[in-house]
Amino acid sequence: MENRVRVVIAEDSVLLREGLTRLLTDLGHDVVAGVGDAEALLKTVADLGAEQALPDVVVADVRMPPTHTDEGVRAAVRLRKEYPGIGVLVLSQYVEEQYATELLAGSSRGVGYLLKDRVAEVREFVDAVVRVARGGTALDPEVVAQLLGRSRKQDVLTGLTPREREVLGLMAEGRTNSAIARQLVVSDGAVEKHVSNIFQKLGLSPSDGDHRRVLAVLTYLNS
Repeated sequence: MENRVRVVIAEDSVLLREGLTRLLTDLGHDVVAGVGDAEALLKTVADLGAEQALPDVVVADVRMPPTHTDEGVRAAVRLRKEYPGIGVLVLSQYVEEQYATELLAGSSRGVGYLLKDRVAEVREFVDAVVRVARGGTALDPEVVAQLLGRSRKQDVLTGLTPREREVLGLMAEGRTNSAIARQLVVSDGAVEKHVSNIFQKLGLSPSDGDHRRVLAVLTYLNS
């Protein structure tokens, strides 16, 4: 498979971990390891690195043993720093603003934050895993709505029209221009114009390359 990816899953619920493994393998992907805590996740990735067999993406729960607070996201942030070539997709029961912001504060490549309910939408979830593995971004719509809706971000948002804000939200979900056009029932050209206006208003020049889409969202999160 052209889109086949290698995955490590870190989830303390055996049922969910096995379910994710089955879901991904049934669709042709390789789950090279499944672990139940953050320490095991870090060790597994280090061992795979020593074997020159790093995964393309790690799927990790935000809350993991022993305290079930932030072990998972802490491990995810550490992996993003130590292995920038690995995509990291974290799953959370709720939108946890602090953790989402921390995860997104580093490199703009290969990052995702989804609510666990999104796993039930199998095709969308697997597409998100592949997208993050390939260096893209996948942010849950609820995460986007909460992070971009913070009152302290309103001074930044005032520079965008309502339609541009809507387009930016869809961009942050990882959608292509064509997908945004279909969602909004407008032409591809109209979306391209909105995206260009967003980049201009955020001061993102063409020299920022292909990552301007992600940088547009990160500008809001980090401003």
